[in-house]
Amino acid sequence: MTVSGWMLILAFFAVLLALTKPVGLWLHALYEGRRTPLHAVLGPVERGFYRLSGIEPTAEQGWRRYAVHMLVFNAVLALFSYAILRAQALLPFNPGGLAGLPEHLAANTAVSFTTNTNWQSYAGESTMSNLSQMLALTIHNFLSAATGIALAFALFRGFARRESKTVGNFWADATRITLYLLLPLSIVYALYLVASGVPQTMAASVDVTTLEGIKQTLAIGPVASQEAIKMLGTNGGGFFNANSAHPFENPSAATNFVQMLSIFLIGFGLTWCFGKAVGNTRQGWAILSAMILIVLAGVLVTYAQEAAGNPIVHHLGIAGANMEGKEVRFGTAASALFAVVTTAASCGAVNAMHDSFTALGGLIPLFNIQLGEVVVGGVGSGIYGFLLFAILAVFVAGLMVGRTPEYVGKKIEGREVKLAVLAIAVLPLVILGMTAISAVVAPGLAGPLNKGPHGFSEILYAFTSAVGNNGSAFAGLTASTPYYDGMLMIAMWLGRFFVIVPMLAIAGSLAAKKVTPATAGSFPTTGPLWIGLLIGIVLILGGLTFLPSLALGPIADHLAMIRGQLF
Repeated sequence: MTVSGWMLILAFFAVLLALTKPVGLWLHALYEGRRTPLHAVLGPVERGFYRLSGIEPTAEQGWRRYAVHMLVFNAVLALFSYAILRAQALLPFNPGGLAGLPEHLAANTAVSFTTNTNWQSYAGESTMSNLSQMLALTIHNFLSAATGIALAFALFRGFARRESKTVGNFWADATRITLYLLLPLSIVYALYLVASGVPQTMAASVDVTTLEGIKQTLAIGPVASQEAIKMLGTNGGGFFNANSAHPFENPSAATNFVQMLSIFLIGFGLTWCFGKAVGNTRQGWAILSAMILIVLAGVLVTYAQEAAGNPIVHHLGIAGANMEGKEVRFGTAASALFAVVTTAASCGAVNAMHDSFTALGGLIPLFNIQLGEVVVGGVGSGIYGFLLFAILAVFVAGLMVGRTPEYVGKKIEGREVKLAVLAIAVLPLVILGMTAISAVVAPGLAGPLNKGPHGFSEILYAFTSAVGNNGSAFAGLTASTPYYDGMLMIAMWLGRFFVIVPMLAIAGSLAAKKVTPATAGSFPTTGPLWIGLLIGIVLILGGLTFLPSLALGPIADHLAMIRGQLF
């Protein structure tokens, strides 16, 4: 580890903390439906959309109606993308003459982008036309992100409202988030990327001659526009197969820093927005503090392991850090930080191959997702997932002080605890169940590149990434098969929507309750004790659930590495 590496890490968190409140203020304005400076330009567009679609934005919805509208909207979007991908060969803006995708790959990809997972069982530059990239995929980068933030707003209202039967209007929330947040940020971000050397063109390729005099054909396309929302919306789906390790997606150390910032930007702002919504910004800062401490611990372990390198390689006389699978222009620190950031959020973009990390260096990205990707997490999904853990934490705290647990003025009773447990239990049940099946059946065993613990880690990571709606991969698993496309598609759908519905039920239950003023017997939920309890609940649940599977994979891999054993 180096001083410059730690300066990068500290600068990253310092800039994010400086941006948290401004972003939170903007999000809170959208949460309340207030006018912003952009309404002068985009207000007519919003009103026109409502008129064309017959939506009354002021008509509030109960949690069931909110859930149904959200589910139908996403199901229709998935079918739309499936149709585009299947008919790709017949559609325009296909300069490479690419064929339509097979049924299993088209279905997997449509579900992947609908659920904000952006798992890619294909190489974008050789599989997707420009139209498919823009219409079938990038549209989901906006709308799946808007869905996540809208759902977070619904849960915020559940905590903030008193004796209410409604949690907002899904269509109004999603429209405002897209128009006044995601779209303007993406336009500015895309222009910055173009100025930094990221292509934005409808051409399919360009012929170049290298310094050695070799002629090459390089794939290009409308990259910058997809790259911007890919990061801001914590989507992660790359235009190119190499994702953010590709110089046309991530040309320099400066763009790499900005990409990492953009992955966390909205997630940080949502914590402040939550505190403002419930009338106490210290509540938001407490949640953010717990998140940051967990992320910093992950960065410390990953950076230390990658900087230390592989003892087996050292024994061969090659000293230094582990640079296998990493871009030299980023180095160890930026690669380790990026890996932790992208898996602490449900982004999945990668600037290095996680399959090439050391065993414990690769364990942290895997464990980040297994925690439910609530440590900052995806836009919206991170904060509402973390609040589910907060409900369990305050329930435990209530047992300690011997009274009915309360959180931000709402009593947490049996219904909320049961629903929170149900939502949190979805991830381990699906991840471990599907991993177990794939580790014993022939189509599953045909996927891993490696044998032994590392091969098991590749399977475990794939289902962890799918259920956690992350989308990153260990890069050693051949997943473009009917078996894995089908299994991962089911995992992605369950991981997204089987968490959302119980969460919305909690929002509806809380909104109907009265606000209970804090008393001397209330457990404080803003101080160090609360932050420690939150961290403990998140880590203990993740550790107890996944430790056996981690022992079979990366931990066994690490023990073999320090013994000098190769598989």
